[in-house]
Amino acid sequence: MRTILDFERPVGELEKKLEELRALEASGEGAAIGDEIARLESKAAQALEDLYANLSPWQKTQVARHPERPHFSDYAKGLFTEFTPFAGDRKYAEDAAILGGFARFRGEAVCLIGHEKGSSTESRIRHNFGMARPEGYRKAVRLMELADRFGLPVISLVDTAGAYPGIDAEERGQAEAIARSTEACLNLGVPNVAVIIGEGGSGGAIAIATANRVLMLEHSIYSVISPEGAASILWRDTTKAQEAATNMKITAQDLHRLGVVDTIIPEPAGGAHRHTAATIAATGEAISFALGDLKGLSREQIKAERQQKFLAIGRNL
Repeated sequence: MRTILDFERPVGELEKKLEELRALEASGEGAAIGDEIARLESKAAQALEDLYANLSPWQKTQVARHPERPHFSDYAKGLFTEFTPFAGDRKYAEDAAILGGFARFRGEAVCLIGHEKGSSTESRIRHNFGMARPEGYRKAVRLMELADRFGLPVISLVDTAGAYPGIDAEERGQAEAIARSTEACLNLGVPNVAVIIGEGGSGGAIAIATANRVLMLEHSIYSVISPEGAASILWRDTTKAQEAATNMKITAQDLHRLGVVDTIIPEPAGGAHRHTAATIAATGEAISFALGDLKGLSREQIKAERQQKFLAIGRNL
C-alpha cells in the first residue's frame, strides 16, 4: 500500500474509495458502477494535479523524502546497461551509502555514482539511509579519477540528507574527504552531469554534484542544511521547519531562478513515487540532452565552463 503524505489525505481518500469500487466491480457484486468509477477517477486525477501544481516548499520536502520515490538502484536498472559496481576506497573500507561503477548509457560508456537510501528497513540500514562516511567519498574520488583517465563522462545521482555526522566518520576525516571529492569534480577534464533525484543535503550532496550541468527533479530539494536543522539553529525550535523551508529557497524553482541548477526535470502529477517509470524516462532524456550539450568540448573548455558556472552563482541577482 502506498504511503500517503499528510497533505495528500483528501486525494488518498478518493483513491481508497476507487479501489473499493473497482474491487466491487471485479467481484460482480456491484451493479452498473462503471460510471461512478469513471467520475471518481476524473475527480481524483484533477485533485492530484491541482494539489501538486501548488506545493509549498515544506510539502516538496516531504515529497522529496517519500520512501517510495525511485532511488539510485531504480535509475541504474532503468537507464543504464552493463552496470559494474566498484567497492572500496582502497584506503580503509567499503561504504554502501554511495554506489558507483561503470556502465553504458544509451550505448556510451560512462561512470555512474550516486547515493542509495534503500527501499526497505534492511536495505536502509545497510546503506545507512544514504548518508556516506569518508570511505564513500574516497570511493567516488577513485571512480572519478578512473573516468578522467579513460575519458568517460561522469553521471551523479544525488539523494542524501547529508554526510554521516558520526564520531567515527569525523575521526576518519569526513570534511577532508568531502573537500577532496568536490575538488575531484572540479578537476575533471570530462563532462559531468549531476541530478538531484530526492534530497540534496549539504556537503554530502555537493561532493558529487559539483558538475558542468546540475539537473533537479521538480519536487526534489537542495540546500546547505535540512529545514529542521536550520530551524534548530536559528530559532532553537524544530517545529519551525516549515518556515525555514520557505525562507531557505530549497526548491527546484527557486534554485533555477537563482542559477544554482541548470534544468528542472518535470515530474508527472502526483510525484515520482506514483510514476516511477515515467520519471526515470524523463531523467534519462534530460541527462542525454545535457551530455549532448557538452559534447565536442576540449578538456580545458570543460574545466573552464564548469569553473565559470560556479563562480557566476550569486553575481547576477
